[in-house]
Amino acid sequence: MKKWLIFFVVAIFALVLSACTATKDAGKEKPTETGGEKEEAKTETETQIEKVLYLNNGNEPTSFDPSVGFDAVSWNALNNIMEGLVRLSKDHLAEPATAEKVDVSDDGLTYTFTIRDDAKWSNGDPVLASDFVYGWMHMLDPETASPAAFLAYFIEGAEAYNSGTGTAEAVAIKAVEEKVFEVKLNTPTEAFLNIITNPSFFPVNEKVATGNPTWFAEAATFVGNGPFKLVDWKHDVSFTFAKNENYWDTSTVKLDKVEWAMINDSNTEYQMYQTGELDTSGVPSELAESLMKDPELKNEDQAGLYFYRFNTSMEPFTNKKIRQAFGLAVNQQEMVEFVTKNGEKPAEGFVPYGFIGPDGKEFRDTAGKLVGFDADKAKALLAEGMAEEGYKELPAVTLTYSTSDSHKKIAEALQSKFKEVLGVEVTLQNIEASVFAAEQKEFKYQLSRSSFLFDYADPVNALESFITGSSMNRTTWSDAKYDKLITDIKNETDESKRWEMLIEADAYLMEEMPVFPLYYYNQVTLEKSTVSGIVRHPVGYMDLKWADKN
Repeated sequence: MKKWLIFFVVAIFALVLSACTATKDAGKEKPTETGGEKEEAKTETETQIEKVLYLNNGNEPTSFDPSVGFDAVSWNALNNIMEGLVRLSKDHLAEPATAEKVDVSDDGLTYTFTIRDDAKWSNGDPVLASDFVYGWMHMLDPETASPAAFLAYFIEGAEAYNSGTGTAEAVAIKAVEEKVFEVKLNTPTEAFLNIITNPSFFPVNEKVATGNPTWFAEAATFVGNGPFKLVDWKHDVSFTFAKNENYWDTSTVKLDKVEWAMINDSNTEYQMYQTGELDTSGVPSELAESLMKDPELKNEDQAGLYFYRFNTSMEPFTNKKIRQAFGLAVNQQEMVEFVTKNGEKPAEGFVPYGFIGPDGKEFRDTAGKLVGFDADKAKALLAEGMAEEGYKELPAVTLTYSTSDSHKKIAEALQSKFKEVLGVEVTLQNIEASVFAAEQKEFKYQLSRSSFLFDYADPVNALESFITGSSMNRTTWSDAKYDKLITDIKNETDESKRWEMLIEADAYLMEEMPVFPLYYYNQVTLEKSTVSGIVRHPVGYMDLKWADKN
């Protein structure tokens, strides 16, 4: 029996901005002859409007190598200049894209994708099954050090190869024919089609990449297969997309160009929106209350959360009770009401709202409130933890955040709360974004801000971040019980049992508290009424394939 699987995605992603401008070209006059007499007849003036959407990317993309650009500042762009086997539809469903057909074996282990005959790269080359093999193997190659490689571990042989204990030949992906791509999984994986909408699973033009290993670094050498093509890139300043005439579904694409700025300041961004330099903008926190009823404002959920990481190898956070004390000293409700003020929901566990279990109930409602402000308990736990460690005075604590006005406000609010509740003086440290990202991965910070956006629509995507050795962990926390629980979840085929285990994992993570959550993401965006069709997927990426400008 063959079957085509489509999965619904819930919650929301976001962080993007858009706009348009127009230029006019006059029509031409043509002479005509009527009744033997020459007359000069003028055609109606034809106005050609170039549709240009202006967006803000915030920062320089980490990389346009889809195996490396595993973050918000790369994903939105990559999702529009490249495309995978399947793509999220306007209704957030995984549907055929570069592949026109998907067959699944009866045991749910083998997926066979037939690639469209008219699927082409922006340079005119046909998209081949071997391009998917090349791109996926590049992601799994240990030398690539892709932060996304763990997403492919459900593929037979993938984890062993990526960890250096197996061979490339043992990875169960292959080009069966020029336009037929096959994947074999370790176990049936219900979220498989959703997972491979992630940009990390995009193809790479093998001919181009083998000829130029840095093909992705400049507009002049970049080759993609998405609705748009990269035509200009002024690093750290801006980049430009143009409609890709070689895209298989180019007739659907309405925009001629997309211009991306890189402005990492919410107030500047908003000012550019007001002056017409951007057609969408985020909302600065100090203006949130006054703009919440603005007719141009859109408030949409997003599957992710803002949280802080403890380094469990650095004192005093080697002690669980001290971690818990700091976590309970945080008032999530006050944070969203008086600091961020963007209508977010306060976090009550690590998994946000938007995930529905086999019983039809919301994950968060079933899991319950696992974290929340409790000053008395926080003080008691701090005293107990200090006694266990023999501290007469708590070791100095430094809270580190990456450069951003919003991150600074949150850090200052936490600093004040730790002083008020625990009597602890916390030092704040501000680090430039690219340096911060690298040093956090190297475990250089004691207490540091972080965020998580779901890669696919399943709670395990967030929870698996904290298994031992995960590149997403960044806390040094390691727990054999938790590791086993996540492994069991991935292997469990009974959905009800699996859901119970997911709820158990969320509770265990919050009990051990290598992290404490602040709030669940939403996306509050100002968007000009002349802009339409921008799709912001609940779990996924901004899509401009259907965007338009009136």
